[in-house]
Formats: sequence, C-alpha cells, structure tokens
Amino acid sequence: MSMFALSADEWQALVLSLRVAMLSVIISMPFALALAWLLSRRRFPGRLLVEALMFLPLTLPPVVTGYALLVLFGRHGWIGEWLAQFGIVFAFRWSGAVLAAAVMGFPLLVLSIRAAFDSVDRRLEHAAETLGASAWRRFVTIVLPLSTRGIIVGSVLAFARAFGEFGATITFVSSIPGETRTLPIAIYELMSLPGGEFGVQRLTVVALIVALAATIGAAILGGSLWGRRRDD
Repeated sequence: MSMFALSADEWQALVLSLRVAMLSVIISMPFALALAWLLSRRRFPGRLLVEALMFLPLTLPPVVTGYALLVLFGRHGWIGEWLAQFGIVFAFRWSGAVLAAAVMGFPLLVLSIRAAFDSVDRRLEHAAETLGASAWRRFVTIVLPLSTRGIIVGSVLAFARAFGEFGATITFVSSIPGETRTLPIAIYELMSLPGGEFGVQRLTVVALIVALAATIGAAILGGSLWGRRRDD
C-alpha cells in the first residue's frame, strides 16, 4: 500500500469522525440557539452559574468530561439506566461518540451564536415589537437572518472541535473499530504499533487538512462578526 493511500480501517475511522462531528453540530444546534438567545437577551438569577457550567468542557480535562458522561449516561448511570429502558444506549456506541463530541464543541457553538445575537441592532426588534410582532416572529424574521454568519462560524468551529475530540470519547465509548474508533483514536493506537508511523503520518495530514479548512473558513466568515479589518 502506498504511504499516501489510506487503508480500509483508516477510511472507516475518517468517515466515522466526519459523521460524528456533523451529527454533533446538528444535534447541538437547537440547544445552542436557545441558550445563546437566553444569555444574550435575558438577565436571570443563576446566569453566571449557567455560563460557568457551559465553559466546563473547555476548562476540564477531556478525560474528566468523558468520565462524567459515563456516570450520567452509562448503562448503569443516573440517566443512562433510565434511557436503556427505552432502548437508548450511549456508552460504547457511536451515538455516545456523537454525544461526547457535542458536549465538547457546545461551548464554541454557543459563544459564536451569542456574539452574533449581541451584534444585532436591538432597535430593529423594538420596532417590530411596536408593530405587533411576537417574540418568536422577531427571532425568526430578524435575529436569525442577521446572525447567519455567526451561526455558520460557530458550526464550523464546533465541527472542528468535534472532529478532533479524543479524551472524552475514548473514556466514554472506548475504541471499537467501525463503531467508536474515530480518527484521533486511530492515530493514538497506530502510535503504539510497530511500523505504525506511516499510518500516523497519513492520518495526521488528513486531520491537518480538515483543521486548516475549518480554521480558514471560520476566519473568513467571522471577519465582519468579530470586527472589521483595519484596511476595510
């Protein structure tokens, strides 16, 4: 096999990582929109606590986050045991990898969307309110359209974070080929195998390409959201 050609197992890990990252963003989006709007538009008791909890996946070691997910959503976890009665199982399943990736990327998604919501001119919403538009209609017709760029930026950043997730995933769902063995886990395992350096190099290049594409895309899209360049 050529040094630059991915093996069947490596392709499997790549496709799984892409699927896990994409689904994690899709599943997180409704919750991120709701939380970002709440933090942007409302003042309520416990707001600082909510923000602190939201940041925990970014500040805690990923292994700790993975262990917390195992305690909560494992087969005998506080929530997982109840869900298992309905046939919903996360631990050691690809769905658990999606959950772990969603948790790790969620703060980046919320932060970007909230920044976009904060940048919307509130006078437009007040004008619509005086014309009888409900809160939901103002959100759908004014806030969301004007925040599209920020939502896309947040999605790209959350996707990139989910694509590179390792610690929480391997702690929560372990490494099962074809089920939970994502690209970062595959790289980690190849590093411990004799002659695995070529596989590590191939997958590292793939991961680098995905990360660069996501970073550049977020930078281009986020230019007008995070401040105009001096030469504009």
